[in-house]
Amino acid sequence: MMEATIRVEQLSKSYDGVLALSKLSLSVGVGEVFGLLGANGAGKSTAIECMLGTKKADGGSVSILGLNPVKERKRLFEDVGVQFQEANYQDKITVKELCIETESLYRTVNNYLSLLGQFHLADKQKNLVSELSGGEKQRLFIVLALIPAPQVVFLDELTTGLDARARRDVWKYLIELKEQGITMLLTSHFMDEVEVLCDRIGILKKGQMIFSGTVKEAVAASPYDRLEDAYLWYTNEEAE
Repeated sequence: MMEATIRVEQLSKSYDGVLALSKLSLSVGVGEVFGLLGANGAGKSTAIECMLGTKKADGGSVSILGLNPVKERKRLFEDVGVQFQEANYQDKITVKELCIETESLYRTVNNYLSLLGQFHLADKQKNLVSELSGGEKQRLFIVLALIPAPQVVFLDELTTGLDARARRDVWKYLIELKEQGITMLLTSHFMDEVEVLCDRIGILKKGQMIFSGTVKEAVAASPYDRLEDAYLWYTNEEAE
């Protein structure tokens, strides 16, 4: 059994008595890319927030790099990069200022200038974050997640709003990160992205993990021969 970087056991969360996450268990090995899939409202974001300790789970346990995200938060976040869908930043801050501000939070950092270069944002340093296009913001949020030189990266819908070319650029860079042994947990709605990046996937439906395994296994266990079709079959509400 390979060493687990992320270990989640029996994680549960309810909002006002409605179950958002039910006894979720998963483990992600060192240098592995794990894709958490599911329709909107299936519990993906809740799962990530509970894993990171930004939302308090009702039950279960999480360990990331052997640390408890709630109790050892500060130590853990030296080694964890997070890119959120709706990152909330002040409007009147430039790209450069935001990068410098992010750098100041960590002891060891990747050089933000070279990251901006890799993500084709070097010429946007003086721009306000609010002036960036959707795709540029998305790329910036990934840069911010990588500034702490993380061992583990959480990426939530990382290429939503990017065109096909930009998406492929991001994939290429993530594959390089993976080759450096960085562990990733990502959520995505794009099955082509999942096929390219993910070693294993978990499919959430109404807060429950209904499948966990490789892309090949997911397809093999369905009546279809394409991941897109298999995924729709797994998550389809009508077909029950």
